[in-house]
Amino acid sequence: MPASHQRANLSDGREILFYQDHDSPAPLIAADPRPNDSRPDSGTLRFDVLTGEWVAVATHRQTRTHLPAAAECPLCPSTPDRPTEIPAADFDVAVFENRFPSLGPGLGDVPSSRAVDTTFAEAAADSADTVTSALSGPGYGRCEVVVFSSEHTGSFGGLGTARARTVIDAWANRTAELSALPGIEQVFMFENRGEEIGVTMNHPHGQIYAYPYVTPHTAITSARAHDHLRRTGRPLLGDVLALEREAGERMILETDHFSAFVPFAARWPIEVHIVPHRQVGSVDELDETERDDLARVYPEVLQRIDGLYPSPTPYIAAWHQAPVNSADRRAEWLHLEITSPRRAENKLKFLAGSEAAMGAFVGDVSAEETAARLRAVTLEPLAEVAVTASASSSVTANSAATATEGDRR
Repeated sequence: MPASHQRANLSDGREILFYQDHDSPAPLIAADPRPNDSRPDSGTLRFDVLTGEWVAVATHRQTRTHLPAAAECPLCPSTPDRPTEIPAADFDVAVFENRFPSLGPGLGDVPSSRAVDTTFAEAAADSADTVTSALSGPGYGRCEVVVFSSEHTGSFGGLGTARARTVIDAWANRTAELSALPGIEQVFMFENRGEEIGVTMNHPHGQIYAYPYVTPHTAITSARAHDHLRRTGRPLLGDVLALEREAGERMILETDHFSAFVPFAARWPIEVHIVPHRQVGSVDELDETERDDLARVYPEVLQRIDGLYPSPTPYIAAWHQAPVNSADRRAEWLHLEITSPRRAENKLKFLAGSEAAMGAFVGDVSAEETAARLRAVTLEPLAEVAVTASASSSVTANSAATATEGDRR
């Protein structure tokens, strides 16, 4: 059953939720003793008429916490001498509204790109103030922080299946609730791991952005999925999944409910997609068995990525969910994309001219080579225990590479 949770409010009115591991006692939530500081107003959105994209401007984020020492970490449990963002002496998983949000706290609708284009065309001959006003809007939305553990050190890959399952339940709950808020068009859950990625706090955590518009990348991929459905009657990612399961050479592991593979046209030196076998649009649509399986598959993939080099590998883990108001959810298919710029033990791939300016990626290694290296990683005992526990439903990484068509169903 999904993890139970409790709600409270921080001193400035921000909401915080505590999610409990199965059979774990409920945390003792204290009142937040910090001063009742006022929250920043929502930032602004500015519309780029050259690309048709909204850009969020949140200047208050310039003062956000940056790589604090462990003794000053705001994501650790509170103590009598040092209150933090988490008003409890211990907890399993906590989710709270970001103190320095890119979007929000205000909620509401923003104009569509077509509407802004029309307004801009009509106002182009007017004063500069009129035009800039037409291209601006309030930075509505909501940003949340997901704290994976009360422990200051560690990573998602080392949480264990029980805690990973609690985080998945938290994601599902937040997806459902945030999708129902006024004006929200897309819910995006992600984890930035490593200072090389730009992480500003090392405590294991992720984030959730609830956007008042469909993001540019999702707009492109969703449009292609809808076009494919119209032309073939089949969901696009379903065809991609069938291709990867048939080919096998880019597969990392496969279970009854999920496949993890390096995509054929991988852009990054390390790139892995985790795709459910059953078509769902968002995490909250996964059933109990699928969530249990994901709690084993996802950490194993991260452990394999970390096993490539002697030191931890920086990555971005990004959940791609259906837009809240998708025109046809039959075209949408939930999946997780994990990417890392690490192209060698001491080298990172930087987005320079072609990638940053033109969006034209050049791969440094082949997808097949990366997949083979990930399959060959020897897992640490903790990961092996997790795999053993799911042996009845899991195909090991090595056997996934050689599975027959009948085995792949």
